[in-house]
Formats: sequence, structure tokens, C-alpha cells
Amino acid sequence: MSNRLRTTRVGFLIILLTLLWVKTEFAYYVDFTLGAEGLLQQVLQLINPLGIAAFLLGLALYLKKPRRAYALAIVVYVLLTILVFANVLYYREFSDFMTVQTMLGVSKVSQGLGTSTLNMLTPRDLVYWLDVVLVVLAYLIYGLRNLWRYIHHESPQWPHFGLTLDPRPVAYHLAQAVSLVAVAFFGVTMAVSELNRPQLLTRNFDHNYTVKYLGLVPFTAYDGFQTARNNQVRASADSADMDKILQYTQSHYAAPNVSYEGTAKGKNVIIIHLESFQQFLIGQKVDGQEVTPFLNSLIKQKDTLSFDNFYHQVGPGKTSDAENMLETSTFGLASGSLFSALGTDNTFQGAPSLLQQYAGYTSAVFHGGVGTFWNRNNVYKSLGYNYFFDGNFYNHDANTRTAYGIKDKLLFGETVKYLEHLQQPFYAKVITTTNHYPFFITDQDSDFPEANTDDAYIKGYFRTAHYLDQALAEFFTYLKTSGLEKNSLVMLYGDHYGLSDDRNKNLAAMLTPDANPTAAKLTNDATADDWDAFDNAQLQRVPLIFHMPGLKGGINHTYGGEIDVLPTLLHLLGVNTQHFVQFGTDLLSPQHDTTVAFRDHDFVTPRYTVLSGSVYDNKTGQLVSLPAAEQAKIDAKQKHVDQELALSDTLANKNLLRFYVPKGYTPVNPAQADFSQSLAQMMHVEQQAGKKSTSVFSQNNDQSTMSDFSTDAPEVANDSSVLSSYPAKVADQANGEVRPSKQTGK
Repeated sequence: MSNRLRTTRVGFLIILLTLLWVKTEFAYYVDFTLGAEGLLQQVLQLINPLGIAAFLLGLALYLKKPRRAYALAIVVYVLLTILVFANVLYYREFSDFMTVQTMLGVSKVSQGLGTSTLNMLTPRDLVYWLDVVLVVLAYLIYGLRNLWRYIHHESPQWPHFGLTLDPRPVAYHLAQAVSLVAVAFFGVTMAVSELNRPQLLTRNFDHNYTVKYLGLVPFTAYDGFQTARNNQVRASADSADMDKILQYTQSHYAAPNVSYEGTAKGKNVIIIHLESFQQFLIGQKVDGQEVTPFLNSLIKQKDTLSFDNFYHQVGPGKTSDAENMLETSTFGLASGSLFSALGTDNTFQGAPSLLQQYAGYTSAVFHGGVGTFWNRNNVYKSLGYNYFFDGNFYNHDANTRTAYGIKDKLLFGETVKYLEHLQQPFYAKVITTTNHYPFFITDQDSDFPEANTDDAYIKGYFRTAHYLDQALAEFFTYLKTSGLEKNSLVMLYGDHYGLSDDRNKNLAAMLTPDANPTAAKLTNDATADDWDAFDNAQLQRVPLIFHMPGLKGGINHTYGGEIDVLPTLLHLLGVNTQHFVQFGTDLLSPQHDTTVAFRDHDFVTPRYTVLSGSVYDNKTGQLVSLPAAEQAKIDAKQKHVDQELALSDTLANKNLLRFYVPKGYTPVNPAQADFSQSLAQMMHVEQQAGKKSTSVFSQNNDQSTMSDFSTDAPEVANDSSVLSSYPAKVADQANGEVRPSKQTGK
């Protein structure tokens, strides 16, 4: 066997493939943080470099001349090694993988990295280049010796490392066989990956996921395909396309309600993203206990305004779609995630930049998860956020983590040490994760009773929602005690459904008049036996809650969706939205459009629910056949829904906002942001402001408000210092010293 490896072309390719596999796996486990969980993901991570690498190296078998075949194999091997190592260096700085767009702009990246690239090298990098270095050194040494031999008229000698160039032609169809086996191997890898993570490519959650399941080369190839497709679409765009969208959005504009306009002007905005949180949870009881006692009490307060006919409108992008609508008042895509597919390069006019430029706001996101998930680390830059405190800024002990971040009580607790240093007024978003599928929580974290059902996910859903409710209560107590509440508008919203439609029949038995009278009324006391598409649609409601001392509160029954949040919020803050490109309308405006479009082109109105062309009466839940005049109105609304979705898609796919700049607005330059230094930059701004600093910390005589936060989280029962201390990887930023950015060179 050893002899065949050294003396045949296939043997040589196997040696190269093995070396490449070792380097890739070393990068996976040492330099990248892919988060492989469970045996299956570990196995996929071990085998995914083999298929495509074998295919590319196997191309050398198609060349008949041996020297050319060996040369091609070496070139492929070196190029793949460069790809791995380039991603290693890039990942060390940006915690992400190099996209094709990044490679095409390598000159810009290199200007930012410059000589600092040398500082990123570590001794372990020899693993990637030791074989190449040894070969090059050997040839240099032999080259010098050959000069001596040439002078003495002796024949030159070159190193062969025990290998022999195989002059024999390869066996018939061997090249094709290797290619087919390699492609089949990759196909199996991809199929198993799709089973473990459905819609892996179409939804494209995170670059880490793609690499973890499929490998670096497939990730790069797919990203190249996406880039080419997007560039082709954008190349066909011109300002005339933008004119059609402006005509629609300006004619669709709804003027603010004079009773609410500007009532929160100059206030901080704290947005709490309630993960997978559906409206029916509010008021729901399990064994006589309220699932959300705090939220139940909050919506009854005179200073709280809530909407009970508010729907999520997400598509395949789910959470990222919800964030996109919240920040931009434009829809997500019909296929995939807008954040993932277009977010890095598209032009946005989002809430952070609008509030900064028109009202002087500082902006930040707080999320205990991986910053690259949904491409947030890039999209938030394009939206104009000043800071992004991702999982690197939170303590991640084994007992504090969730599948997508850290537990909500700890998230809110640790967020305080950052929030208090933001310059006011600020626009801050906190993204919770505990109430995320698969809805698991330990008995130590929650003693809430299990629902009477055999469905483990429904049981868990109520328990994680109750935990989130408790976390909210603790955070609101902090806001009140610290004094932040009186100067802040707090907005809470559910991003999308938690329980999928196929579980709703199991849920139906719990939506009874005793356990949940509101939900029971909406579904007309439907049982598992008569549950239908109409009932599923009713459960797509999610909470939207505004709380601020002095706000005119109450439960508002207006129909609306996530697309309507931004104009509503901006009008409360006194910002004129008339010339912004927004597809939603102010929920409080008398001119508000009460037709709620779903991403699949279905829609809901205050009177009817229209699903795949079938019309249901909202009062009875029954299918109805409408008179011609009434059906014509429904058809007109369907046309309107189709139009706004199509225009929003065109806006995103063609990146049309690059052709339109509202008066007084400066387009965001995402290259100026460096989120890896968020803490240092925030502290630096506070220090530079001195006595003019408006942060809570400064206004509290440079004293922390951490003592105003209290939690019953068991993880910090004996030692709560973890809440106030900074993780080791960012602790050195607390002094406010901002190092030169490798991205901007500034």
C-alpha cells in the first residue's frame, strides 16, 4: 500500500487529499467556532472536506501527460490551502468567513489589514504551511547544490521525498470514476445535512452553519453563485424602478395621529425582541397558573398601549425578516433571508441611522448569541448601528447557554453594564433567546407546571415563555429603580410563531374559555377535530406593546403587522416619515391601512381572512361566498397585497435605495463600523464627553446602576459578579482605548 501511494498518480492525490483534510480539520477545531453539536454534526464536520477536495484534485487524472497532471494537482492543493488559511486569518479578525464579495474587494481589505496581518499570525499556523515550507526549502537547498554541481559539470539532482513520477497512463475511465464517487460523496453529505438542518442553503442562517455542514469550498462556491445572481439583477436596475416604488409609498403614506405624534420625543427607545412569542400566551393559564403574569399586568397599566390584532409577517427568514421589517418597514424575501442573501451589500435606510441623523440617537443591539447568525454582524453595520454587543461580550459558562445565546435573565442582567454607558437618547434592541425551539428549560430554572399534553414542545413552550416573562419583570424592575423608565419608551414585540401549524391541533385543547378566553373566541372554540387553516391564521398574532410614563394606554384592536412598526414608532418620537421609503403605515393613524399581508400573499382584514383565495368570515371562522360587489373589494385588496410584496422584492433584489436619498439624510458607510470594539468605542465616547456625557452612568455621578438589578437566576445565586464583570476576551476594552481598526485602517 505504501509503495502504491508513493509511485502512482492516485497515490499522490490521496497524499494531497489527506494533508488537505488534516489542515481543514485543524482549522475547524482550533481556529473556527463552528459549534458542532451531537454525533451527526461531528461526523459531518469530519467528512465534509473530502468530497469536493477529491473532485477538484481528481481533475488531474484527466490530463494524459504526467508532469502536467502532477502540476495541476499541486496547484489545486496550494489554492485550497490558501483558501483555508485566508479564512483562518479573516475569521480571527471578523469571526466570519470570507465571501466572494470580500475577495473581489481584497485590495480594500488589505488596506485595512496592512502590516497588522503579521500580528495575526501564530506559531500554530505552521500546521497550514509546514509541508509547503519544507518543500520550498528543500528545493532552495538543492538549487544551491546544483549550482555547485553545474560548475563542476555534474548532473543536477532534485528532491523527490520518496515519491516517483508515474509515467503510466491512468486506467480507462478512472478519472470519471473518481469524479462520480467524489460528487456522490458530497451529495450524501449534503442530503444528510439537509435532513439535520432543513433549508440549509435557501434560508442560509449563518455562514458557520454552511461551513459546518458542507465545508469551506461549497460555502465559497454557493456564495459566489449568490453574488453573481445578485449582481446580475442589480445591473439591470435603474432609477426608473425606484420611481415606481416612491409613487407607491408616498401615495400609501398615513399621517400621524395628532394625539400621539411626538409624545415620546427625545425619549430613549428600548426594544425587547420576544423570541417565538405568540399573542395567545398573554392570558393563557396552565393548571390555573398564568403563563405570563407580568405581561398580563403590564398591558393593564394606564401607561401601556398594546395591540391585540397585530400579526407577524415573516417568510423563510423568520427572525431576520421580523428584524428587517422592524428596522426598515420593508418585507423580507419570498425565498431565503434578506439579511443573509443581500444584507452585506444592500443599501438600507433603517431606524438606527434615521434616528441618529434626524433626532441625535445612539444605537446598540444586545444579543448573547453568535454575531454572524443571520449575518447580523454585517447587516447591523449597513443599518447604521453604532454598537453590537454579541455573544463575545457576554459570559458563556456551560450552564448559562441556550441553543442560540444565553438565558434571558442573565442576558438582561449583563446588558445593564453596557446599557448604562450609552449616550442618551439611545435606541437599544435586546434580543431574547430562551423561548426558542426546542423550548427546553431545566426544573432548576423554572418550576412552572407542565401542560396536560403529550406534546413535549407545547409543554416546553409554556415553560420557556413563563421564564421569559419572569426575566421581563426583573428588567422592568431595574428600569423603574434606576430611573430609566421615566425617560424611556419600551417596546416589546413577538417576532414570529413559536409553535408550527402542525402542533396547533394538539394546542387546541388548551385554548378553552377557562384557560384562554381570548384565543378561544378567535378560533370559535375550535377543537382538534374541526381545526382548520383559518384557526392557524388566527394564531399568527404576536404581541406589540408600548410602555412609557404618560403614554395614553389601552388595548388597541387595530389590525396591523410588523411592517407597520417603524412608521408608528417614528411618529411617536416626532420624526416625519413622509419622504421615507416605508411599506407600512402608522398603526395609530386614522389613515392606517388595515390589510395585513402575509409573505405567501395571503392576507387578513378586520372582517375577512383570505387564504389561498378562500375567504373566511372572521366572526364565524366559516368559508363564505361573497356577493359580486364584495368579492370585487377582496380582489382589489389581493391585487394591492401582490403589488406591495412585488415592489418590496424589487427594492431589495435590485438594491434600489442606492438611487434615492431623503432630504437631510446621509447614506450609511458600513465600513466605518467595527463591532469587535463596541465596548472600547462606547467607553471612549463617554470619556471624551466628560461632564457633557448623557449616559446613565455619568448622570449617576459615575456610579454603576448594577445594584439596581436583581435576579433569582440560580446561576448567580452565590456569586452575581459575573453580571457586572466583562468577559476576559473584551475586558481590556473597558479603559476606552480604541485600537486602529483592521477593517477601516482608522
